[in-house]
Amino acid sequence: MIHPSAPQAHAEDERAHSRGQAAKKSNLMVPIRALGENHRTRIAAHLKALDGRDRYLRFGYAASDAQIDTYVTGLDFDRDEIFGIFNRHLHLIALAHLAYPAEGGARRSAEFGVSVLARSRGRGYGARLFERSAMNARNQGVRTMAIQMLSENTAMLRIARHFGATVVQDGAESQGYLQLPPATFSSRLAESIKERLAQVNYGLKTHAKRLRERIGRWQTAFRTVRSGG
Repeated sequence: MIHPSAPQAHAEDERAHSRGQAAKKSNLMVPIRALGENHRTRIAAHLKALDGRDRYLRFGYAASDAQIDTYVTGLDFDRDEIFGIFNRHLHLIALAHLAYPAEGGARRSAEFGVSVLARSRGRGYGARLFERSAMNARNQGVRTMAIQMLSENTAMLRIARHFGATVVQDGAESQGYLQLPPATFSSRLAESIKERLAQVNYGLKTHAKRLRERIGRWQTAFRTVRSGG
C-alpha cells in the first residue's frame, strides 16, 4: 500500500476540514424575511453601504447614490419579491431581488440579483438568498430562474453553478439559467414555515434592540445623577 506523504496528508486534512466547515454552514438556520414598502429606507441604506466595486458587480455599473435611490423608488413590492437578512442591530446585511416580468399573464421566468455587505461575507448568505428566492419562484409557478452577472463576479458564478444552473459566458457578461421543478405541497409549506420563523426572529431582534436602547438610556441617566449633572 502506498501511503501519502506528510504534505499530501496535511493537504487532504485541510480539504476535509474545509468540506466539514462548509457542511456546517449549510446546516445553519439563516432567517430570511420577505421585505415590503416599509423597508425601502433600509434597502437604500444597505445598497449605499456597498463600495464602488460591489455596486459595479451588483448593478453592472458603479451606481451612484442618486441612481440607487431611483432603483429603490422603482421597486414593485406587489410584483417582485425582495428578501433580506438582518443582524441583531436590524441592519440589512444581505439583500436579494427576485424580479418578475412586468407584463401580465403566467409567471414563467424570474431574474435574481443579490448583494452582501463586505463585513458579512463568508457566511453563505448569498447562497441562502439564492435558495430562498428559488423556492419562492418555484412556488409561483416559475420554470426558469435567470441570473445576469458579470463574468468577473466569481462568487455569483460559484453560487449559480452550485445549485445546478447552466452558465453561459459571453465576454464580460454571463447568464445563468436554473430550471425549477413544479411546486408541491411540501415546497409551499416549507416556504411558509421559513417566512414565519423569519418574522418571529425579526420580532425578537426588534424587542432586544429596544431593550438595549432603554437600558442605555437608564445607564446614561444614572451616570448623570451620580456626577451631579
